[in-house]
Amino acid sequence: MLQYVAEGVIFGSIIALGAIGLSLVYNIMRFPNFAHGDFISIGAYWGVFIAGLLVGMGAPVAPFSFGWSMLPALLLAMAASVAIALVVDRALYRPIDRRGGDRKTLIIAAFAASIMLRNAIVIIYGPGDHYFTQAIQLAKPFLPGVRVTNDEVFVVCVAVVAVIALHMFLTHTSRGKQLRATAENPTLASINGIDVASVYRLTWILSTGLAALAGVSFGIIQQIRPEMGFDLLLPMFAALILGGVTSIYGAIFAGVIVGVAESLSVMLWAAEYKQAVSFVVVVLILMIRPHGLFGEKP
Repeated sequence: MLQYVAEGVIFGSIIALGAIGLSLVYNIMRFPNFAHGDFISIGAYWGVFIAGLLVGMGAPVAPFSFGWSMLPALLLAMAASVAIALVVDRALYRPIDRRGGDRKTLIIAAFAASIMLRNAIVIIYGPGDHYFTQAIQLAKPFLPGVRVTNDEVFVVCVAVVAVIALHMFLTHTSRGKQLRATAENPTLASINGIDVASVYRLTWILSTGLAALAGVSFGIIQQIRPEMGFDLLLPMFAALILGGVTSIYGAIFAGVIVGVAESLSVMLWAAEYKQAVSFVVVVLILMIRPHGLFGEKP
């Protein structure tokens, strides 16, 4: 059982990174971005592409399966994904918002962006699987009854560092405080001199950067597929709802909860039912706390 919990924490850390990005967009832009999962795929594919260009930077760095090229590949993948997100915002979301489109219109536009981005990946890279490395890592004892690979430990550590860095940014910088103020009341924030448009751009940068980080992290431990981000979208929304849509920190903890719940479900049912089990957990908890575990009561 402990092995399933450990696997759930690893998967949950990736879900948490994606759920944070969803929470940022929902609380500041005021709409659920259904294209968010595809930016996870975009980040992963950018990472594979750039890592392939930098393959000459050396052999794998012990004890991991990847080399030094992974660090610049990760950073450049995040930057490239953010650039695409800003283009989508300027070409699609912003004109709709400027012309008075409501949230429903933005949701439909997000679905359209999701389909276009996913098919663009298939056109460019093909429908097959891709890998950061073909090296096989053997799981090693980590705790009694728990075996994990070094790459999996790396992924969890990256997620923890990212969450801590985001917390420090939101609580100890002026831009972070502006972001929080805009989330509370964009009109009042604008009256007090906050450039709301720049806060919206910052929101896309943070949410998409985290999505790309989640995509690369997922690709390090599993194969990369065009549909991988879309498949992760349901668990991410489950984490968003479970944690409370108004709580970024709730999305973090709920992401781990969803990951562990899906992993433990394999002990009882086939792996194909994992996502269904996570939603059962969400429904049961929302029956008790409709605003989520960490959300504020309306």
